[in-house]
Amino acid sequence: MPFLGLNLLNRSGAATIAPYVILGTIMWVCVLKSGVHATLAGVITALAIPIHGRHEKDHSPLLKMEHGLQPWVAFMIVPIFAFANAGVSFSGLTLESILAPLPLGIALGLFIGKQVGVFGMTYLAVKSGLAKLPDSATWTQVYGLACLTGIGFTMSLFIGTLAFDNPALMNDVRLGVILGSLASGVLGVSLLLASTQPARARQPFEAKAA
Repeated sequence: MPFLGLNLLNRSGAATIAPYVILGTIMWVCVLKSGVHATLAGVITALAIPIHGRHEKDHSPLLKMEHGLQPWVAFMIVPIFAFANAGVSFSGLTLESILAPLPLGIALGLFIGKQVGVFGMTYLAVKSGLAKLPDSATWTQVYGLACLTGIGFTMSLFIGTLAFDNPALMNDVRLGVILGSLASGVLGVSLLLASTQPARARQPFEAKAA
């Protein structure tokens, strides 16, 4: 029934988000109780929300909902989901455990290996003429982006499960992935903020002049 209701809403061109959310929630509960993976309900609900409003001047209901959910998903839902599924335990965490060969090696691989590989290949491609930097982009910004590529979680953990058969080592793998990702994120964001600070400082004056 919720699926049928979502289709009727879509065909009628309903642009109000609330009915879709209510029917989608009911369908999510039904799918969850049936034993099927409940994410299917979210996919079906998203497919039912129209991308165009009833009139040309109307805003897209789908884009409106996507933009409204984006901060919640990026800064709350995804981090909670990632940590809950990673099963990382910080109990008894010491400096010695952080500097152990396995977590330290993984952290350095993400932090140093990724940025060196991405920045190095980009530098070679630009200097050899195979590519060019985007307009107004600086090498500091490119390096900041290269640092951000060291943020890894799902694929890094997946590769860790393939590399090590011993389940006892997985907590060290998770610890190394988290440490490398945090270091990469902090350095990358710091470089990008520092490199764009002059441009952001000019914006208020440019706005007043306009």
